[in-house]
Amino acid sequence: MNDPDQLPTDDPGRVQTVTEFTRRVRELLKGGLPAGWVKGEVSNLRAQASGHVYFSLKDAGAQLSCVLFRGDASRQSVAIKDGLQVLVYGEIDVYEARGQYQFIVRAVVDHGLGRLQQQFEELKARLVAEGLFETARKRPLPAVPLCVGFITSPTGAAVQDFFRILRRREWPGRIVVLPAKVQGAGAALEMVEMLRLAEQLGIFDLLVIGRGGGSVEDLWAFNEEPLVRAVAACSLPVISAVGHEIDFTLCDFAADVRAETPSAAAELISSSHVACRERVTRAQRVLDDRLGRDLEDAVERLSHARSRLRLLSPVALLEQHQLRIDDLTNRLGSSLRQATQLRREQWSAVRARLAAASPEFRVQFESHRLLALWKRLESVSPRSVLQRGFAIVRDEAGQPIARAKGVKSGQKLVSEFADGDVRSRVE
Repeated sequence: MNDPDQLPTDDPGRVQTVTEFTRRVRELLKGGLPAGWVKGEVSNLRAQASGHVYFSLKDAGAQLSCVLFRGDASRQSVAIKDGLQVLVYGEIDVYEARGQYQFIVRAVVDHGLGRLQQQFEELKARLVAEGLFETARKRPLPAVPLCVGFITSPTGAAVQDFFRILRRREWPGRIVVLPAKVQGAGAALEMVEMLRLAEQLGIFDLLVIGRGGGSVEDLWAFNEEPLVRAVAACSLPVISAVGHEIDFTLCDFAADVRAETPSAAAELISSSHVACRERVTRAQRVLDDRLGRDLEDAVERLSHARSRLRLLSPVALLEQHQLRIDDLTNRLGSSLRQATQLRREQWSAVRARLAAASPEFRVQFESHRLLALWKRLESVSPRSVLQRGFAIVRDEAGQPIARAKGVKSGQKLVSEFADGDVRSRVE
């Protein structure tokens, strides 16, 4: 029955299904291992929405998968967290769907900080006392870095997320991946070497050191003293982007800036570029609007100047004067016609009244009319002009002289005044 060379083709009852075999293992474990206490350090803690809590319990030599179901979890007074050293009471069981054994925890007792957490706190306190994490040591990040070195694993998901965000935000710079292990033995020393290489190359404006999330053990390389000191002493500005938002490493404190994740580091690097691009876009929009308005104003002023120039041109002025003359001529003709018509109507009325009046009245009226005409004629006669202080100059033949240029030196003249004549000679 136990000979592997004898196939059980003749006895199907000797063949077990996976479920049957796993159930046997479960019965053996549950029957052979009684409930008891186990001591270890909490790691890989996961609290599900269902209320169940999953974690690993480990020490220097092994680890044990544990589950604390919702009913038991609600009765615990200990706040379970990664790195916590605990005593748990429970029994072994097998999860048949995966063929995985796990420890069903019924009670949890705090047994102090775990070994790694103790190391973390001790090293942090020592480095703080040295002033390694002082704010005064921090360097400002360049406003627009154009060449960035990323110390990380080239095959990790973090570097892909980093590139994806920079491409989406249209960052114009260059990224150089400095490959290094980010967990396990020797990871810290490899990252120290990449920091030194980056300083020697002299092409970087900024360095990013980091990786994606993980357990305390996965991230422990970023808590090792040589790497922490190398990050603090680096001559280039350094962004530490390790794990998730809740993860803190000593490199976060030593770096010039901490980013919660590698993706957040990519957003931080490209933020100035995005802000500058938005300012340029707004300025371009404002400039386009201003140019459009100025162009419209210039076109309007040019059109107005063209209209004024057209109105002030000699041809336009001549046309305006011609129109003015035509208008005045028409108005004068109309006024003369109206005045003539009015006088005709008045004379017609006068003649009608004269025709109806007596002969004596007609004679008297004609006498007054002749007297008025004589006065008007007398007012424009030369005598009347002489009475107003003027004189008439004649030559010896009695011809009037109207212009000075018609007079010659030595010529004799006769000046007629209202009260007599004066003879003279031209000098």
